[in-house]
Parts: sequence; structure tokens; C-alpha cells
Amino acid sequence: MKGSNGQLPRLRDDVRLYLFHGPDEAGAADLARRLIAGLGEAERVDVEGASLKKDPGRLADEAASVSLFGDARVIRATGLGEDAVEAVTLLLDAAQTGAPVVATAAPSLRSTAKLVKLALDHPRALAVACYAPTGAELERLVSTMLGEQGLRAAPGVAQQIAEAAGEDRAVIAREIEKLALYLDASPDRPRDATTADLAAIGADLGEAAQGEAIEALVAGRAGELGAALARLDEGGSAIPWLRGLGRRLIALGEMRAQVDRGEPVERVMKANRVHFREEASTAAALRRWTPGMLAEALARLREAERAVMAANNAGAVLAERAAVGLAQRLERRG
Repeated sequence: MKGSNGQLPRLRDDVRLYLFHGPDEAGAADLARRLIAGLGEAERVDVEGASLKKDPGRLADEAASVSLFGDARVIRATGLGEDAVEAVTLLLDAAQTGAPVVATAAPSLRSTAKLVKLALDHPRALAVACYAPTGAELERLVSTMLGEQGLRAAPGVAQQIAEAAGEDRAVIAREIEKLALYLDASPDRPRDATTADLAAIGADLGEAAQGEAIEALVAGRAGELGAALARLDEGGSAIPWLRGLGRRLIALGEMRAQVDRGEPVERVMKANRVHFREEASTAAALRRWTPGMLAEALARLREAERAVMAANNAGAVLAERAAVGLAQRLERRG
């Protein structure tokens, strides 16, 4: 089946595979993330497309498996190419599955590829093409995304967000989510949004990209980290985000030490005044990072900062490489 280009589809019981493809790689990844978020606290299983060539039955097996704790599950598949045709066929033709597969195609996959055609033609699959919007189309997309978050935008809001974010759907989504949190908006609790509200949340995309880079590294999402670093001002100093990341890791280290002394995570976060909207990500980070990992990460960041401040070297490149390397290690740990 064919979904609307660049639009977030509804979750449907009769759809086993949601395939996001097209040249707008960031947009495809963001739509997949938002669709998975719509499943709430579902257990997520990650599958890399390259692994399906040797084990084509894995996708169907994972989709049919049941969580040990009886929770809902979702399979996130990334980088699917033509090698995944057999795996997707097995998934769609399986006698029974339970968990949906939310997949993003490899950037090189064309709209005429066999995998895309399979998803378009099969009644149990939904394919969504993602192309970077421009001009009036971009403003319409922003308006639609605002509505999905329960925001009734005043004149100028969609245009301001579109102009600030360019064609990057991921940045647009982050800004809209931040605005919805600020206004406590949701589809069942709509709120008016004005340009003054945008100013109030400080919708500065340089600061937003720094925050996204920090949180992506802490969460071990290497792809999102790379995208956030790429959005930072070209030629700008890496010192602000390196120091911001250092402060974040130091705070996690202090809280982790309290947890290791036997304090409940919830009590530790309350004592350290963690904002309620950041509690879930902070609790996950406290489980993910060990004291040794935090110490090593801080040492690498300090080394990167010294490199940035030294003369006549590629300090900014070294800083980004160090950050992405840490995120990749975390991602491999799961």
C-alpha cells in the first residue's frame, strides 16, 4: 500500500511493515521514530538491514516473538536495501506475526526498487516516500505537524519554524515537540501557539542542535548525533557543546554514585531537581552508563577540548569523532 508522501501514517492492525524510503533520509528516520513513539512503552528490537542477507528469516521471527514480560513489541529495521526482499517477503507471507516492523530504507534505494514495489503492492505493507519539502509545501508540512501535536498555530508560526529549520524534518519535529511541551499541548488537549511562544522557548536552532547532540550521545544514538553535529554552525567552535556534554555527564556521574549507594532512582532524580519531562531519559541514562564509562567519556572529552583549543590542528573534527565514537559504543551495547 502507498502512504501519503512525507506524512506520518496511522498505526493499523492489518499492516505488518511500514517502509519509509526516499532521498529525505532525515525525514524518513524522523517519521519512523514518531511512529514507534506512538506505541508508547513497547519493547523495541533493532535489526540492521545488512544482517538480513545472511538471516532472511530473522525479521519474521522477531515479529512473531512474544515479549518475556508480555509487553507490546516493535521491530525497528534500518538501512534496508534490495538484499532485504527475501526477508520482507517472509515477514509479509508468514502465517502469523504480532509486532509491527517499522523500517527505513538505505539512502541508495530507488523508488523503482523491488523492495519498494513489494511494499507498495502488498496489502500488509505500507510504503511512504520521503522527499525534502520546499517553499509552500514545507509550510503546509509544518502546519500539519503542528496539528498532530495539538497546536493551533497563529499566522507566522509555521513560516518561522520552516525558515529556521530549512528542509530538515528532524529539526522541525524537535522544535514542534519542544513547543508542544512548553504549552502542554496534545491532540486531545489543543493549545494556541504564537510567535511569542516560539520566542519564549528560545527556538534558536544552534542551541537546539547542541542540546540534540548532547542527548543523542547520552542515549547512544549515533545517527542522530551525527545529524545534530552537522546542523551546528559551520566553522563554529565545538567548545560550547563539549562543555555542555561534560556538565551532563558530570551530573549523571553524581546521580549514578547515589544510585550505587542504594538510593532509588526516582528519589535521586527528585533530589537533583530533574525536570519531570526529562525523568525518563535520565533514568535510562543512569541504567546505561556505568561509573567507568562516565569517567572514560569525560577523559576523552577533556582531551578533545584541549585539541580544539590548540593551534593549527583539526580539533573540531577530533571532537566530533570522539563524540560519535562514544555514541557508537553505547549503541552497540544496546
